[in-house]
Amino acid sequence: MREDRQLLMLTHLSQLLDLVTGIGGFIVPLVIWLTQRDKILGMDAHGKMILNFQISLFIYSIVAIPLILLFGLGIFILIGIGIIAIVFPILNAIKVNNGEIPSYPLTIEIIK
Repeated sequence: MREDRQLLMLTHLSQLLDLVTGIGGFIVPLVIWLTQRDKILGMDAHGKMILNFQISLFIYSIVAIPLILLFGLGIFILIGIGIIAIVFPILNAIKVNNGEIPSYPLTIEIIK
């Protein structure tokens, strides 16, 4: 196995493809994780972390939609999810590039 911080960084940044394509932020990290998890040191842990984060954001978005109709609070939750979806991939890409361990808040650990 080899160390490749740049690929780990690009994997975290690839989540931002959701802003452009809508679903690319899940597909691209999934493909990178599946193809590189045995070749790159730390890719397995980072890939699982990213996919769990993306799945968690999707679940939170699905829960927020009915809250829009019921209480109007869903709008604020969706805005918060949008901010988190933009900020944390960038922060964690910087952490990975500096050799630090990234973390995503409010992540449900689905893939172990």
